[in-house]
Amino acid sequence: MNTPALSRRRLLTATGALGIGALLTACGTDKKSDASEGGGSWTFKDDRGKVLKAGSTPKRIVAFVSTAAALHDYGISCTGVFGPSAPVNGKPSPQAGDLDVSRLTSVGQAWGEFSIEKYAALDPDLLISNMFPPPALWFVPEESVKKIEKLAPTLGIAGAHKSLLEPLKRYSELAESLGADLKAAKVTEAKARFERAEATLRKAAEKNRGLKVLAMSGDAQQMYTAVPDAYCDLNYFKDLGIEFVEGEKSDDWGFWEFLSWENADKYHADLIMIDNRSSAMPAKDLAKKPTWARLPAVKAGQTVPWAMEERYSYAGFAPVLEQLAAAVTRSKKLTP
Repeated sequence: MNTPALSRRRLLTATGALGIGALLTACGTDKKSDASEGGGSWTFKDDRGKVLKAGSTPKRIVAFVSTAAALHDYGISCTGVFGPSAPVNGKPSPQAGDLDVSRLTSVGQAWGEFSIEKYAALDPDLLISNMFPPPALWFVPEESVKKIEKLAPTLGIAGAHKSLLEPLKRYSELAESLGADLKAAKVTEAKARFERAEATLRKAAEKNRGLKVLAMSGDAQQMYTAVPDAYCDLNYFKDLGIEFVEGEKSDDWGFWEFLSWENADKYHADLIMIDNRSSAMPAKDLAKKPTWARLPAVKAGQTVPWAMEERYSYAGFAPVLEQLAAAVTRSKKLTP
């Protein structure tokens, strides 16, 4: 069955107004990212193949919340954000990382709530978001793209159907082009911690070989079993030795297998990764689903949050790897 792009996006989520815009152009061949070129000029090639150029480095940046959080880890500040940034049950949004969202203007929290008026009032130089997959920008309403692009150029980084290492590298390159010092102690320490966590997860996977891991999300109607190769983090975890339950593609995009709750036990899993976003069904509601409560991994308490839209920075993903390594280490192979 073919699923319209809007339906897929809804699932994944339930899952001087021109500023320097007139100076930025989209070409298609230049591959440089040099903030010092031409006496302070800026250029960067995004994952759509578009090359953005400006007479100076963009400062008034508006970004998807996890994108802003990733840039923050490199010392790059944004002016505004869009996407889920409000606290969840009194705790910071898991997608906001270390951002102080109270100091940022939100132009929209939920899917389709992007306020062009608020965005224009920020006098943006640049908009940045992820892409799942290109060329559409995550949480930027397709029906408003032309209006949004008239206010400032847009930049997209791909985050699907590849290894996590690729968007991590791309965000470090983007941050550097925007003025980040990649040799700063905070940055190098975060990368070192990530590399240690990578080694720890690899060892945990080796020691518990044969452990079956399933990543999922859910809503009132269905349980969604992830297709690991579609997600850069799961793809990468596979490279480190994690053995995933492979959901079957239910649509052309290949992100999920859609299962009714009656069929939630289609696959056996020893460890379940549960979507931790505010838009996904929380654990207390999952517990009300009889088939969920009967799953061996759930009965054994062998679950771990899945940071499905974690920020693409080494600081962001180091704790994710550490948490998963700990979960794999303590989990046991269960009888179906």
